[in-house]
Amino acid sequence: MKHQHSALFANPAEARATAPLDARSALEFSLLQARFAELDLSLDAEAGVLWCRLAPDGPPSFTPSMVRELNALHRMLRATAAGPRAKGGLRYYVQGSTIPGIYNMGGDLAFLVRSVRAGDREAVRAYALGCVQSVHDIAVGFDRGVVTVGLVQGDALGGGLEAALCCNVIIAERSARMGLPEILFNSFPGMGAYSFLSRRVGMALAERMILSGDVYTATQMEEMGLVDMVVDDGAGEQAVRDYVGAPDRLHRVRSAIYGVRQRVAAVTLAELREVTEMWVDLTMDLGHQDLRRMERLQAAQSRRIAPASPEATAH
Repeated sequence: MKHQHSALFANPAEARATAPLDARSALEFSLLQARFAELDLSLDAEAGVLWCRLAPDGPPSFTPSMVRELNALHRMLRATAAGPRAKGGLRYYVQGSTIPGIYNMGGDLAFLVRSVRAGDREAVRAYALGCVQSVHDIAVGFDRGVVTVGLVQGDALGGGLEAALCCNVIIAERSARMGLPEILFNSFPGMGAYSFLSRRVGMALAERMILSGDVYTATQMEEMGLVDMVVDDGAGEQAVRDYVGAPDRLHRVRSAIYGVRQRVAAVTLAELREVTEMWVDLTMDLGHQDLRRMERLQAAQSRRIAPASPEATAH
């Protein structure tokens, strides 16, 4: 396992021996038994905060295996994470990245190109439905009153931006860039972008962002009301720690407000599924040139995280 739990427990043997299982230890035990290769998890049980850092095995995208792991983790949280009012309940879920300068670059383009060329609509559909299940789980706080926080410390593009927009709160470092480039290969972001953007900034601006393919700075996103806090580079994690370290009474208010948001301007799972079915239809109809553009974009993403060659570092 390349990416295993990072300091999830100081002493796993002690965690196994914890009895009886209260809300806190039930979640600890469940996470301890799980095995994730592309998620780096760190649980601060005392504070009720779960850090989930995306750690893709390959290009900095949402691989099908990572999507399955996110769905498994979220099912676990729904089943074992007590609400924040319970003693030892989960209060915050923080989603970030292990890759310096990159939050996430979106869909697994190599997988999508292979699937489209093979005519495997069901593989594309299963992937898309898994993605929207994940963003919906985060948007509703796993139906446990959990406040979800996106920590964007680098580029968040396409599905990567959707994975941030679904969070209740977005804290971004100043050099982060965000955008929806799918129009470059005659597609659109089909895993929640329109739904989340339109609730925040209205349909007209949502469509302008999607159809332009423009990339925005963190400051621009804050000015549009899409990012909640911009901090200096390197200060993102501390900003999140300060946010989640607020008194419990403030967490209760935040949880209530984001619950109200979901009721007043609900992003339902049914809506997300209907939109992503439209995205699947369009994706399966992409032409040769569109697929070639996707391949070039995927190659560029891979180069972002490729180690420098000895020849390059010597110069």
